[in-house]
Amino acid sequence: MNKLTWYDSLPEVWEATLETLYMVTVSFVLTVIGGVLVGIVLQVTSPSGLVPRRTLNTVLGVIVNLFRSLPFLILLIALIGVTRAIVGTAIGPTAAIVPLTIGAIPFFARIVESALREVPRGRVEAAQAMGASTGQIVRKVLLPEAVSPLVAGATLTLVLLVGYSAMAGVIGGGGLGDFAIVYGYQRFNTPVLLVAVVVLIVMVQIMQSIGDGIIRAYAHRR
Repeated sequence: MNKLTWYDSLPEVWEATLETLYMVTVSFVLTVIGGVLVGIVLQVTSPSGLVPRRTLNTVLGVIVNLFRSLPFLILLIALIGVTRAIVGTAIGPTAAIVPLTIGAIPFFARIVESALREVPRGRVEAAQAMGASTGQIVRKVLLPEAVSPLVAGATLTLVLLVGYSAMAGVIGGGGLGDFAIVYGYQRFNTPVLLVAVVVLIVMVQIMQSIGDGIIRAYAHRR
């Protein structure tokens, strides 16, 4: 059988790219939602937060650190049973969304916590003096003031998810990682492998440029 050329592989590359975009987009949305919620709780319940809760903050912090400390490949394997229970299978792009999201939420949650912590204390105290509730302070002071670092952190998380999605190919997660392994590495086809690498690089560059553009646009508006 003739070796597949990089040109002949373009249809498969396109399909794998769409799978990667699907995995990354869905997991990114879920990660932002989960990460913002967890990050807010971490900050609000910290000793210097709006509603200090030492036990809750400590337990949640330990859980976040535990998942952050696990290499993603190990997390992929460890969550196979959980993934199968949620989506009915442990293989394919949809299945990969589960470990992608679980692996990225702790990372983004810490970014959110750090961004909220950097909001000037005076802004928070002024809102408290005006009788704002905890929820109002979070929505109208902390989050708006932390938009730039949050967007930067979200961009970093998006790029992280692209890398994670490539690793998901090791267990048949689909996407460019799976394509690179099946059509490139296992068949000793370096040109095809390089095509997948180039597409991933281009994807990351575009995502980073979009994120930087949003940050610059927001800075000009302020």
